[in-house]
Amino acid sequence: MMDKSERIKDLVELLNKANKAYYQEANEIMTNFEYDKLYDELVGLEKETGMVLSNSPTVNVGYQVVSQLPKEQHNSPMLSLDKTKEVGALADFAGDRKCLLSWKMDGLTVVLTYENGELVKAVTRGNGLVGEVITNNAKTFKNIPISIPYKGRLTLRGEAIIKYSDFEQINREIEDADSKYKNPRNLCSGSVRQLNSQVTAERNVNFVAFALINADDVDFGNSIEQQYKWMESQGFQVVEYRVVTRNSMEDAVKYFAEKIQTYDYPSDGLVLMFDDIEYGLSLGTTAKFPRNGIAFKWEDEQAETTLKYIEWSPSRTGLINPVAVFEPVELEGTTVSRASVHNISIMEELELGSGDRIKVYKANMIIPQISENLTKSGIDDLPKECPVCGHATEVKAENGIKTLYCPNSQCPAKHVKLFTLFVSRNGMNIDGLSEETLEKFIDAGYIKEFADIFHLDRYYEEIVATPGFGQKSYDNLMDSVEKARNVELSALIYSLGIPNIGSANAKLICKAFNNNIEKIRNASVEELIEIDGIGEIMAEKFCQYFADEDNIKKLDNLLKEVNIAEPEENTTPQNMDGLTFVITGSVEHFANRNELKSYIEKHGGKVTGSVSAKTNYLINNDAMSASSKNKKAKQLGVEIVTEEVFLERWCKDIEQ
Repeated sequence: MMDKSERIKDLVELLNKANKAYYQEANEIMTNFEYDKLYDELVGLEKETGMVLSNSPTVNVGYQVVSQLPKEQHNSPMLSLDKTKEVGALADFAGDRKCLLSWKMDGLTVVLTYENGELVKAVTRGNGLVGEVITNNAKTFKNIPISIPYKGRLTLRGEAIIKYSDFEQINREIEDADSKYKNPRNLCSGSVRQLNSQVTAERNVNFVAFALINADDVDFGNSIEQQYKWMESQGFQVVEYRVVTRNSMEDAVKYFAEKIQTYDYPSDGLVLMFDDIEYGLSLGTTAKFPRNGIAFKWEDEQAETTLKYIEWSPSRTGLINPVAVFEPVELEGTTVSRASVHNISIMEELELGSGDRIKVYKANMIIPQISENLTKSGIDDLPKECPVCGHATEVKAENGIKTLYCPNSQCPAKHVKLFTLFVSRNGMNIDGLSEETLEKFIDAGYIKEFADIFHLDRYYEEIVATPGFGQKSYDNLMDSVEKARNVELSALIYSLGIPNIGSANAKLICKAFNNNIEKIRNASVEELIEIDGIGEIMAEKFCQYFADEDNIKKLDNLLKEVNIAEPEENTTPQNMDGLTFVITGSVEHFANRNELKSYIEKHGGKVTGSVSAKTNYLINNDAMSASSKNKKAKQLGVEIVTEEVFLERWCKDIEQ
């Protein structure tokens, strides 16, 4: 009993950690397969021992409310559905009664309330008892009706989702590979729970209704299907469903299983509900599950194969990712032979070594993953050298996760990232050179240094013949290149990718030296640290860059291609002039911390990375945090302000 109780505690801690990472931090520390396996083990142990901890994920549902959005308690708890992976269990649940089988959407549940035909409130599911009010954000959803014909009080539930096609388009527009979003669900969660509704509007969030809670004085004939049809008549997109009984269940599940291969809406399973509303309600609920419905999670098709070796794939940030290469197997109608292992910690947990017999599957029928290692020979020796440049590798441990890195700043795998920064919006602002395109051009030899970008016309025939390119794309690219020939010096300095020199620091340096490039590249450490906001390490990195003859040569070649433009006059009120801010933690009113930083700088303020005696304010939405920056601010008497306070004091031009 003691061993089992300890295992229960361990499972609760591990699953809650995974839930927090997934729901609050938009991160994944374990696969869905592994989570379900551990969850089922916990359920079994709780039934066997009769021991259920108060913080068990089998009792608690939903994410904990952590943002600064207004909170509101739901009129009735929003419970999860019990789940199964067996079609037979669905058939037994339905029996001979009419049921509706529909998609289980993978987004964020939202409750909408309408009065007098107008949307008056939108609240997220939250933790099932208390949600976050997102009314302004909901009004920016792409397909949500703001006004409806029905004039009574209407409450309904649905899923806010971002379609795969929109998700992929958003990621294509992000230049930095490491800043790309991991999946539509995480992107949707962050988009819906923004304090800045403009950000939500830009994310193409859709709403799919799946449950009507109440509609005064409307007779639905005791049928959920009639509720669905009525909601459609009011302008709502309703979840796709099929009418089923025990006998038609297998064919209906097969229909959805085939459609999910190309379905544009994220879904992680199906939902089965009794159509008879009163009968369903009469069944009552358990502590966590209502008894009028059940969720179906896809039974992941698994195949056993042999691991050939681990391939180590360097990224542009120095991270070297392990990829399992195994004997090809058929899964969900396709041949697979590779699966990401993510990091060293997962490799160690699987005890993964060459020649091991492993089981592989497709998470949600899409992404190849390793579910189990049957032989566990232990991991092979980690690469001691980067497979690209041969530099000695390093193992880093952050937040308990071990990863392999290449610390060589000159590693060719990082070149694409350097050029990506060069053409970025805050740099030379050259459209048409995505990371993927840059990689192709670099591999083809068209680009070896920055100045080469201004001579891509030498490769006209080759470029227009490049897959994904053509005459129009070429013309647009060359127009953008020509526009980039006129550039502000601070943007050019930032675009060089000098370590520790961001856009704001580049502006400070250029301003201090009156936009004189010769004085800037010959500046000494002593001169640089006299600039308020430039520290000693930053100054040393800056001087080291310009002490490198190769860097000087590349800059000289670049300067032959561009004209240094005068900085645009800033007519924005300088109401933060002389103030120095530090930003820490997450932000809600702005898209990210960089946007907040740019806003401060535009209004005359400065943003630094660490709290010092020169800091006027620390912006932290968690003012009571025990973080090192909060502690330092309190020691030095620096005022800690939340984003709300910041907006009230200095941001009169932002519509709140």
